[in-house]
Amino acid sequence: MRNVLLAAGVYNVLWGAWAVLFPGAIFNWLEMPQPNYPQFWQCIGMIVGVYGIGYAIAAFDPARHWPIVLVGFLGKVFGPLGMVQALWTGKLPWGFALNCVTNDLIWWVPFFLILKYAWDQYQADADMEVLPDEPTLLDETMTTQGNSLAELSRQQPVLVVFLRHSGCSFCREALADLSTGRENIEKNGTKLVLVHMGTAASFAAFTTSYGLGDVPAISDPERRLYRGLGLRRGKVSQLLGLSVWWRGLKSFLAGHRPGALEGDGTQMPGVFLIHQGRVISRFIHANAAVRPDYAALAQLPVTP
Repeated sequence: MRNVLLAAGVYNVLWGAWAVLFPGAIFNWLEMPQPNYPQFWQCIGMIVGVYGIGYAIAAFDPARHWPIVLVGFLGKVFGPLGMVQALWTGKLPWGFALNCVTNDLIWWVPFFLILKYAWDQYQADADMEVLPDEPTLLDETMTTQGNSLAELSRQQPVLVVFLRHSGCSFCREALADLSTGRENIEKNGTKLVLVHMGTAASFAAFTTSYGLGDVPAISDPERRLYRGLGLRRGKVSQLLGLSVWWRGLKSFLAGHRPGALEGDGTQMPGVFLIHQGRVISRFIHANAAVRPDYAALAQLPVTP
């Protein structure tokens, strides 16, 4: 990765310098009319050259400097799209497309693999912390009512709903579903608890709008309880897959509009039934768009 980004940096600086110092060269070579304003072509050369400096910086820590790689990757994807349109309409000669081959196309695969590496590192970082076992976590985690999850679960079964960030349409849909189905969840004595990644004050105001302001909540911005019970950051397919987009559109049309991000936007949700200080059952979302049957999950398993 370091060698690829250094090579990209050197290439961009050289190409940019060539465009700045000799703005008419490529047009002479392709027997094209010279541009009326060569300064525009020199400006493009300057931008390409500056990108090269960014790639050289990113080379020393690709995972940390992934935004530079992402911006470069997007430019290398969108640039050829514009070139295809210009070639299709005959506004540029085919020889000019050589720029896209060397400037963009040959970098697609290595830049994508670098971004994938950065994503994998991002997901793995959270798993490096050693967390307490589940019973200890439940005993240590306090709700807004001042009781621990373990203590609450010794009084009655507790359905703990882990939400995505409050700006997510699916989080808002989940709260609407919980508000509508709360009576069915609680009719058999199960208590509802919500876990979120925002501040207690902002979440209280948020849930009040759904009629859930009195529900005990747990603020977990460090995601210790999420991770301790096995909820991870989502993969790209779990967050941005076609089925997620389709369900997101239906959620949006149903009135669940997205809002400001508060918390980790990649965190996956889940639902856990806790009783007598231990997890009785758990529901792990296959993707961010899954819509659980909360009333069914609130039922204690029938023992023979």
